[in-house]
Amino acid sequence: MSKRFNVLLLVLAAVMVSRFIGMAFFPFADTTEPRYAEIARLMAETGDWITPWFEPGVPFWGKPPLSFWAQAAAIKVFGVSEFSLRFPSWLATLAMVWLVWRLARQLWSVQVAQWSCLVFATMALTYISAGAVMTDAFLALGTTLALVSFCLVMAGEGGLWRWLFFLGLVIGLLSKGPLAIVLVGIPIVLWLLLSWRETTNNLRRLPWWRGTLLTALLVCPWYILAELKTPGFLDYFIVGEHVRRFLDPGWAGDLYGSAHNQPKGMIWMYWLWASFPWGVVALVSLVLAWFRGKRSSIVSKTISNPGVSFLLVSALAPMLFFTLAGNTLWTYILPSLPFTAILIGRWASECQSFWLLRLRGGLVALVPVLLTVFVGLSATGWQSLKTEKELVSYYQLARTADDSPLIYLDDLPFSARFYSDGTALEMTKSGLSNLQTAEAYQRLYVAVPKTWPGEKVAGLATSARKVMENRRYQLLVIAGLQRDQQPVSDANGVRSSDI
Repeated sequence: MSKRFNVLLLVLAAVMVSRFIGMAFFPFADTTEPRYAEIARLMAETGDWITPWFEPGVPFWGKPPLSFWAQAAAIKVFGVSEFSLRFPSWLATLAMVWLVWRLARQLWSVQVAQWSCLVFATMALTYISAGAVMTDAFLALGTTLALVSFCLVMAGEGGLWRWLFFLGLVIGLLSKGPLAIVLVGIPIVLWLLLSWRETTNNLRRLPWWRGTLLTALLVCPWYILAELKTPGFLDYFIVGEHVRRFLDPGWAGDLYGSAHNQPKGMIWMYWLWASFPWGVVALVSLVLAWFRGKRSSIVSKTISNPGVSFLLVSALAPMLFFTLAGNTLWTYILPSLPFTAILIGRWASECQSFWLLRLRGGLVALVPVLLTVFVGLSATGWQSLKTEKELVSYYQLARTADDSPLIYLDDLPFSARFYSDGTALEMTKSGLSNLQTAEAYQRLYVAVPKTWPGEKVAGLATSARKVMENRRYQLLVIAGLQRDQQPVSDANGVRSSDI
């Protein structure tokens, strides 16, 4: 038992370390990561810890600031890099791994706990989000902490866990908003309905009044300050992001992107992707057991065991809530995975089938190996990504003091904005013509779609020549101001000497 424990612990450590190392070499690819990374970079640069800014002058009302606070703090400590911005998500995932361990050990055994942690850490969405600049890891940490604390308190634990339940709500409310209360409330209500006779009295173990007051004191000040600083925030965030977004599949009110119009019920398919490969294998095994005549055994074990029923409703809560929503993403599944992993971890630790015993090791390695290979191919240039890191780096090395800022025609990718430290510009063709006429720069650096043929490039400017290209864009250099000319104001009244 001790030997097996040590081996599985080493495997778990290897999985987490592989993600830790990989997140330093993988560039930000459009659109999610560089968008949130740029918001955090602006927060660290401006020192504005109240309002996250989508770009200078445009507040970001789409999410509360907890993840941006963590990422901006990491920038202050480690500097601006892919690693520093991803590090907080890795820490949040590590904390969830420990919570999975703690709950599984409480409900069953150390062996179940170690397999539950391995299952959780090697699920596709867990492994990806552990090294990604997103808000979902913080939401999942908040809901997991709240639900694990609730379950432990109901099982007889006291002390700090009584207050960690409310801390989990605080984390959720400051990372994603009221959705956290819904995702925590659904499983608790369903579980109480299933076992209200045995558990109703246990609810008194939680300090509801004092805990709710503490939650309000920690959460409400930021919401109030955010509305006072940028009026309109509460209406957009509470009503728009939490009602209209999910009831209207084609919601056109999104200020920072576009709605994701998916078929209703798509969230269940996302569960298969997010829990891959464990969810697929466990589901197949459950179906086989069901049709082999073990239906009554499965149902009785689920209903009669309060721990199993709590894990089940906690795992199902996100899918139940988003079933009728048309605007969904696969990342919405993350709060489900810690509890899904414990259920699968118990099954994996107790399975006796020869083929399943042989399969377990391969399932543990599958996602980490695949993603590590993908990161390696991307880092060596074998796999092309939707990122402007290389193009921006080329421009920064080639430009001189008399050259223009990096210009993207019509559309400025988020990765270009991040890697240029916010100096890259988005410009229309007419704006570029005005800039050429003003002769404010010696050379203009302009990125246009890679699909543009030579004739269209020549139509932009007769002196345009391509100096490099990436997956989506080609970088052009256009002759501008001659060295013997004096700088003049451009169309916006900005002199070249001021750039």
